[in-house]
Amino acid sequence: MERILCLLTGYVFGLFQTGYLYGKMHHIDIRQYGSGNSGTTNALRVMGKKAGLLVFMGDFLKTVFACLLVRLVMKGDPSVDLYVLYAGLGVVLGHNFPFYLHFKGGKGIASMAGILVSMDWRVTLVCASLFLGAVILTRYVSLGSILVVTAFFIQMVFFGLRGDYAVAEGDRMEFFAVAGVLMVMAIWRHRANIRRLLKGTENKLWGNKEK
Repeated sequence: MERILCLLTGYVFGLFQTGYLYGKMHHIDIRQYGSGNSGTTNALRVMGKKAGLLVFMGDFLKTVFACLLVRLVMKGDPSVDLYVLYAGLGVVLGHNFPFYLHFKGGKGIASMAGILVSMDWRVTLVCASLFLGAVILTRYVSLGSILVVTAFFIQMVFFGLRGDYAVAEGDRMEFFAVAGVLMVMAIWRHRANIRRLLKGTENKLWGNKEK
């Protein structure tokens, strides 16, 4: 029951669609432009740097708040970090599949950033370095995002096996499974980007498409 409540709590927070709401304030539906997503990258491309920053912060903070709430409520539980991860998963699900927008949202990477910060500063540092390095060198946000979620999963397993997180020994495999679901879902949401990366036609952060 605790797991379901944490998941639902996260989903409710995830329903705050920053990109969609910001677009509506400017009389557009962001999902009708660019990539058709309501996330940070599309907001940046369609509405500019200010929009991109505000959308990122909104989607990032809603995850941080959801995870913090669950951490406070479940404080003292031997598997509190598992419940926090469930809350993060719920936020990503709410962000990606908001019921009131016909389940058409974003790809969840800014929300994933909120999970990183809520879980472990070491994981955050590694993932941020990978993302910035990939984007600076290649200008592909999608590539950086895929690297981030992959590194996130690997580190959750590594540090989890060391016993660095508040997860009861009997819940460790479940903890790794939830982290794996987050990784697989993010990669699946980027499936079109992956096809374009393989074909050399993916959109770059700035400049024209790769020829």
